[in-house]
Amino acid sequence: MAAAASAATAGAPDSTPPPSGASPPVSPLSPQALAASVRQLLDSLNHEQRRNQELLASLAFALRSFTNLSRFLELVPLVTSRLLEAEGSVLVVFHPDGRLWRDHLQATPGERSAELVRRLLALTDHQLQAQSGDEAVAALLDPLIRRLLGPAEVFATSVVARSGQRGRLYVFSGRRGYSWSEVHRRHLQLVADLTGVALENEVLQQDMRRHERLDRQLSIGAEIQAQLLPDRCPVIAGVELAARCRPAYQVGGDYYDFIPVRPDLIGRRREQGQWAVVMGDVMGKGVPAGLLMTLLRGMLRAEVLSGLPPDRILQDLNRLAQEDLAHSHRFVTLFYSDYDPISRRLRYANAAHNPPLIWRRQQARVDRLDAPGLLIGLQSEAEYGWAELVLEPGDVLLYYTDGVTEASGFSGERFDEERLVRAFQAACRSGLAAQGLLDQLFVRLDRFVGADHQLEDDASMVVLKVREDVMLPSLPGF
Repeated sequence: MAAAASAATAGAPDSTPPPSGASPPVSPLSPQALAASVRQLLDSLNHEQRRNQELLASLAFALRSFTNLSRFLELVPLVTSRLLEAEGSVLVVFHPDGRLWRDHLQATPGERSAELVRRLLALTDHQLQAQSGDEAVAALLDPLIRRLLGPAEVFATSVVARSGQRGRLYVFSGRRGYSWSEVHRRHLQLVADLTGVALENEVLQQDMRRHERLDRQLSIGAEIQAQLLPDRCPVIAGVELAARCRPAYQVGGDYYDFIPVRPDLIGRRREQGQWAVVMGDVMGKGVPAGLLMTLLRGMLRAEVLSGLPPDRILQDLNRLAQEDLAHSHRFVTLFYSDYDPISRRLRYANAAHNPPLIWRRQQARVDRLDAPGLLIGLQSEAEYGWAELVLEPGDVLLYYTDGVTEASGFSGERFDEERLVRAFQAACRSGLAAQGLLDQLFVRLDRFVGADHQLEDDASMVVLKVREDVMLPSLPGF
């Protein structure tokens, strides 16, 4: 009997209590329970990974779809805080010149974020623009953010576009036990990079819209200027005329004109009346030069009606345009001439413009027409000289702007006056009419510049040729 009791006792569990202070033994998990625990952990990780992927995908979709930058930037703090499971996030954005972009300062909802935004808006542009480099901006903002948020974990990264800092993205959490990991850092940087792409896209769109507006303005300016230049040459008794302006830009500063001294005459009397032939160039290109030349055109046309000699015309024009040109810091070169078809007398004065070339058929040589004079707008009391000559049948005049002689070729050489003289002389010897002469000169210029190259400056030429069959008698005294 005693033996049986001992065996029972031996087979029963040990009920002796463990020593004081010892931990109770941990029962090992069964293989089934362990597998279930692992599956639960993997499901949790997969769910978190899918959630993060969906958040990043939604931000990328917004980047592709939103045309409004504000709508995209509003999402950035929300996605950041959810992605990193943080309490909140703040996005600080800068203009390209370093000023705080107050319209795009974004934060997650909450009192702490709202107060932080209010304090950031109080920063002056000078405080940010005074900082030199990304590190200096971070050194200014990061301590301020941490101080305003109080007891919280704060992490930040830069928003970069075109290798320049365009903002700072902050994430913060006051939750106890919040840990920062390498995965968090990568996610934060990815959101910052997407934000940088959005900011750069906005800058590019703004540039594109600005260029579109400028193109519209240039198109309007070019249309106005095209209407101001003569659309065709007038009929002047005994001469052939041809003219062309090739602007380097849509709107240029070159100007030529044919102005009747007696616009009240009509028909044959108008053709035999005196005409002013003018070639000018505003220093500069684009819309400002075109507008100034438009202004001078009106002044000059009014002066021509006075019937004054060429030197007085330029003197009066210089005085009238002095104030406008002084404000624009530009000057004008201008060659003014008037031609009488009856006497074939040409009078001229020059305000520092390229002297026209004249082909004398009888002597078979090219000369230059020049007279002393300063730029229009340089001095209010400038004096101008003048000269005159009688054109003979077959003589040819070539008015041109410096865009012709200063055009660059393949080797970097200029077309220069010497090449123009040779081309002009060859064209005149061939006996071409005025339009044929002009076409040949532009063909020679285009060949020199190259078909795939743009002119650096406006190029204009006017050809006046006295018909070879004209044998009008000169007026007495000439």
